[in-house]
Amino acid sequence: MQPLIRKCSSLLAFCAVLCAAPAFAPAQTSSRSPITWGADAEGGAPYEFQDPQNPSRIIGFEVDIVNAIGRILGRPTQFVQNQWDGLIPGLERGNYRMVVSGLEITPDRSRVIRFSRPYYVTYEQLVVRKKESRIRTLDDCSRKKVGTLKASLAERMLYERNDLQVLSYDGQINAYEDLLNGRVDAVLMDYIIGLYNVASIPGLRITGPPLGRIEYGIAVRKDDAELVEEIDAALTQMIASGELRRILENWNLWTPVCNGILGKAGPPNQQHPDYDTYLESRLKKNSGWEKVVQYAGYLPLLAKGAVVTLELSIMSMILAVFAGLNIALARLYAPRFLRTFAVGYIELIRGTPLLVQLFLIFYGLPHIGIRLSPMLAAVLGLALNYSAYEAENYRAGIQSIPKTQMEAALALGMTQMQALRYVIIPQAIRMVIPPVTNDFIALLKDSSLVSVITMVELTKAYSELASIHYDYLGIGLLAAAMYFLIGLPFVRLARLAERYFTPGGRSIIGGKQKQVD
Repeated sequence: MQPLIRKCSSLLAFCAVLCAAPAFAPAQTSSRSPITWGADAEGGAPYEFQDPQNPSRIIGFEVDIVNAIGRILGRPTQFVQNQWDGLIPGLERGNYRMVVSGLEITPDRSRVIRFSRPYYVTYEQLVVRKKESRIRTLDDCSRKKVGTLKASLAERMLYERNDLQVLSYDGQINAYEDLLNGRVDAVLMDYIIGLYNVASIPGLRITGPPLGRIEYGIAVRKDDAELVEEIDAALTQMIASGELRRILENWNLWTPVCNGILGKAGPPNQQHPDYDTYLESRLKKNSGWEKVVQYAGYLPLLAKGAVVTLELSIMSMILAVFAGLNIALARLYAPRFLRTFAVGYIELIRGTPLLVQLFLIFYGLPHIGIRLSPMLAAVLGLALNYSAYEAENYRAGIQSIPKTQMEAALALGMTQMQALRYVIIPQAIRMVIPPVTNDFIALLKDSSLVSVITMVELTKAYSELASIHYDYLGIGLLAAAMYFLIGLPFVRLARLAERYFTPGGRSIIGGKQKQVD
């Protein structure tokens, strides 16, 4: 078994080095290096979102503000996708230098991160269905379901009341879709979110007075005082020149509360080119052929996500299969302390959720000095999780082989290791091919969870596109078809492998079929 273990260890090391390459790349130290900024493009308009006319391009009023800051500082900017509720942990672990994603300045956040001066001021706004006449204020929502965005100031305001049933959402679009479909009675979010969704979703309306006061700030790490000073200076220059106001007016975001804080008071500009362009794209009714062309335009982004999904799944499954085999052998044949360790590992991994394991690897390990790239963390998390299941598959396969075969091999003069390598394991492999294939298909789907650690795979690409175009059906069918097409070849390969290892079956060698004696 020693040669087998050495081969497995070599493959594990090779995959680890392949995945780890980006994690240990030398950091850029030039003053001209890009300023990386994190945000969640799934959040939708008007923050940062995929251009409806060109989905490969990220647009939004915050994109314009960041680009203006970069121009003033003489440095390029680089967008980094990250899920909304993981933006601050991602900032703390160094995935990007700053967060610009509608992040409200609050005392609790200010204790762990540093904020720039505000770049936008707004308030919370209640949205209801157009035909709803009973709800005019938040007090009218007593004993009703109210939706909001997870980890937002609106969520905190709602939880402070004891007479509401609060439903929190990862994305703003889902909350308004549920409101339209009658699953919630009202939605409370930032005014600008309501403005863009009411305008683009017929059947909704804004109601009630403004609630509270919200200031958006650019977040940096606590120890990054120099960067926040540069950002503040750039924002001050933008306010003085009127550039910040022009950006906000272009997106129809200038409100009376902005006067005197983000620029000189005065009547708002009636021209909103970016807002009008967005509405035109949202309200346009495409013909059948235009719809086909539109879906074809989504394919490159979905295909890019599918490639990431495939890379993650293949590398993770290779590691999981070989690690699982070694764990199964350790549980069955190793000394007692290794058997105990193998059993404990299997039960621990199977008894904790994959999502928690990914969070611990990606966000927890940096606290003890281990900082992994998103790709390596994703592969490692999936591989560790599935290795426990593969170990049990191999254990079941090995134990299904009659004990007399081991006894016969030993009687012929083989060592236990030789008997395992040449007699037991080859037969066990054939037995475990079906469950291993099922696990690979499951891993393909579970790879969607890696979006929480900044990876944009197929499901995340689908979510971002659907949140912009409000088309969860058509784009969802495209994504489902891609998952099916990805998994189909591996099902076929599994059948060929099962046929190959079947005694008396046929093996494909060099493109020709050869009878196996």
